[in-house]
Amino acid sequence: MRCFIGRQNSCRNVIAWETERLMVSLRRKEGKRILLLWRFLRRIAIRMTSPDNASEFSNWREELAILARGLPEEPGVYLMKDRDASVLYIGKAGSLRSRVGSYFTLSADLGPWKQGMLPLIRDVETIPCDTEWEALLLEARLIKDHRPKYNTLQLDDKTYPYLVVTTREDFPAVFITRNPADARYRGGRILGPFTSSGPLKEAVYLLQSVFKFRTCTLHIHEGDPANRRFRPCLLHAIDRCTAPCADRIEKSEYRKDIDGFLRFLSTRRAAMRRSLQEDMEAASGKRDYERAATLRDQLRAIEKLDERARPNDPWQPEVTIFATDPDKSMQALQRALDTQDELRCIEAIDIAHLQGDETVGSKVCFVDGRPFKDGYRQYRIRTTDNDDYAAIREVVARRYREAGKGLELFPDLILIDGGLGQLHAAMVAFAGLSSQPPLVASLAKREELIHVQGNPEAIRLGRENPGLRLLQAIRDEAHRFAQRYHHLLRRKRVLGEDEG
Repeated sequence: MRCFIGRQNSCRNVIAWETERLMVSLRRKEGKRILLLWRFLRRIAIRMTSPDNASEFSNWREELAILARGLPEEPGVYLMKDRDASVLYIGKAGSLRSRVGSYFTLSADLGPWKQGMLPLIRDVETIPCDTEWEALLLEARLIKDHRPKYNTLQLDDKTYPYLVVTTREDFPAVFITRNPADARYRGGRILGPFTSSGPLKEAVYLLQSVFKFRTCTLHIHEGDPANRRFRPCLLHAIDRCTAPCADRIEKSEYRKDIDGFLRFLSTRRAAMRRSLQEDMEAASGKRDYERAATLRDQLRAIEKLDERARPNDPWQPEVTIFATDPDKSMQALQRALDTQDELRCIEAIDIAHLQGDETVGSKVCFVDGRPFKDGYRQYRIRTTDNDDYAAIREVVARRYREAGKGLELFPDLILIDGGLGQLHAAMVAFAGLSSQPPLVASLAKREELIHVQGNPEAIRLGRENPGLRLLQAIRDEAHRFAQRYHHLLRRKRVLGEDEG
């Protein structure tokens, strides 16, 4: 779609560009006088880049606004171009009509980076996408190809997320990072920068269900005898990872999945479907039925990428009412605990008894903010009757014995039901293990204070904080599960029922 209206004075454009750069530089500094100067220069830039004739300015804005109203209400990428068809700016949108139209309203205020661009726009090209996260991937590819000056100006002032695939490893892992220059990513495939971390995380989450790549930091080597004794993490149990850590997949087959993932990132979904269909038919023609079945499953998974949770998903619905957006809750919790690592797998431990009678422990597991019942465990306490601290130490020692030996991964967060004393009891048990968990915390009732290992100050969050509500839901579920087992044992003892 092209809409060329009038011509701007090239000198005015240069002045506007240089002024814009100066504004960004000044904005980084502090001081009231600097701020006033920045605002003054911003007004000058807007006036300098405006047409001399007010009616001409109004006419081209109105024509572009009419063009925008004809765009579809669907996700996509838009390219703003000048009179020479050079790309000024590339952006993504959940709704092309709404987002592009917002540039050409009378009240449009695009901020210091893009306000000077507005009078230069003569053409808007759009590329529709199936989903917003696909628009994000396409946006990143186009920015890398075109390097538009207004994207460059914006990106220079911020740290944006990148996607890294550690292709030098035998079994490459996939990470999202804001520091792609980190030594651990050296030699890997780096994609980005991306302008939004939320859709990027959603893309990785969804594509992991298709290509089943690992996202852990394990150093996995082909032929390592330790792999055969290693217990895969819960991502393998929910069919989101092929568990190369435990020799559940050959290096060559895993590499094919990673190649497919990278190919998906560099092409449109329709083209990827066609490619998978052709590869599946070729594998079937060679009677490589196992590979053909894998490609068939990937093809089906790609076709279902837009689907969300359904009643037949392997999630239990009892405690999913605590939050309407588990992703938002996990992000809030990550910020509250000040950790850079995603908290995808959280386990919680609770103790239940009645004056030392039938003391039991429970361990519940949440993956991606929702309960995973296959990870629930119950423990009948053997070493004590009426000592919560000793019971916690026993449950911790029994549950994480293998992880302490390096034979399985710890969860991202271990939550203990209780206060600082319960946390200290758990840490005593962890101290006896060779390997240590990445993060341990406790949540005390009443005041709902969060105590974190190694942090002398308790964390107090607002009652409506999504991260706190997530921890409360997990803790309450551990309490419910422990109480259920405790009452079951008491009933059996009172009624003389056979425990078998």
